[in-house]
Amino acid sequence: MRKFATAVVAAGLFFGGMGVAVADSQHKLVMTTPGVAFVGTYQWQSTTKVPSGLHVKGELRDKNPDDGHNVYLRVKVEEYAWGRLNGVQKRDIKIDKVYYDGAVLKTKEVRMQACRDRGSLRPDNCSDERHFKRR
Repeated sequence: MRKFATAVVAAGLFFGGMGVAVADSQHKLVMTTPGVAFVGTYQWQSTTKVPSGLHVKGELRDKNPDDGHNVYLRVKVEEYAWGRLNGVQKRDIKIDKVYYDGAVLKTKEVRMQACRDRGSLRPDNCSDERHFKRR
């Protein structure tokens, strides 16, 4: 009887863990605007994993390589200032980064945009802001 109870508990933990894995699965992420595109996936890291934040993986693309403008990802974690991850002109770069707030155990909010840097005289053009919230 004791072995049976242990087997039932082990099976419950196993199948419960599968449900957690499905809840934190990867989601498709596409952000575009004239001249720049980001295509990839995002996934919230488990709170048991350090750092526990938004894991973004994909490719930042310069869609108009002959315009002479750089591309970048603009990211805001929680209430901190906007950060910037620069791309390269005329090339695509691979991105595999976790965005997190080091002051807390569980990052709850991240905002992101893909932008084209048009210089100091003209404003940058950016994709619509994507707002990611942990449930």
